[in-house]
Amino acid sequence: MSDQPTDGQDGFRISTSRGLAPWLASVGASLAFSTYQEGRVFFAGCDDGSRIVLFERLFDRAMGLAVDGDALYLGTLYQILRLSNALSDHEVWGEMQADRLYVPRVSWTTGDIDSHDLAIDRNGRVLFISTLYSCIATVSADHSFEPLWRPPFISRLAAEDRCHLDGLAMDGGVARTVSAVSRSDIADGWRDHRQDGGVLIDIESGEIMCEGLSMPHSPRWHDGKLYVLNSGAGEF
Repeated sequence: MSDQPTDGQDGFRISTSRGLAPWLASVGASLAFSTYQEGRVFFAGCDDGSRIVLFERLFDRAMGLAVDGDALYLGTLYQILRLSNALSDHEVWGEMQADRLYVPRVSWTTGDIDSHDLAIDRNGRVLFISTLYSCIATVSADHSFEPLWRPPFISRLAAEDRCHLDGLAMDGGVARTVSAVSRSDIADGWRDHRQDGGVLIDIESGEIMCEGLSMPHSPRWHDGKLYVLNSGAGEF
């Protein structure tokens, strides 16, 4: 069941379940999410009447999002961006009375390395998945990126998207788990294993935690449990 669609600024329409607005109001939360095919970042909250309020901005291939304090990090086609909240406590902005106004303040130019999941570790370091290079990386002042870790079955760094590494799960501010569509070590080899070649990998040991998945994505640790989107099978 869906509520009436919400009209966007340029005519797109989004339908929401009837319970979304009351739930957001009850927990005092808003949602931020990206869609790379449309190149959009959406912010969804609710007004005083518990109706969904939607705001969006365009970025080339908007991908991973991460929040760290009052800052929002975003991966795009060729940059990692840091957006800072420009509002002080109890200050609101615009007709929607928004309590956050994120403004781009810092950017790192990576080039097109197909960044996916993004996170901030406990030391404040920016981590992201470079799917093209099959590795976890961080930003660099002098290079496109600094590689930090790659799966044991990846023999070398190469711009070949060998296993389609895509998801990064943090636990206590430490990178703990990644997801990949396959264990391929050849260029674009993952494409032949999308149905059941997906794996979850323990970063510290390099061991396979789970296999036989279909296009796994977005692993997340919460309360000692690991959740993952098994997207090719339509499962969570």
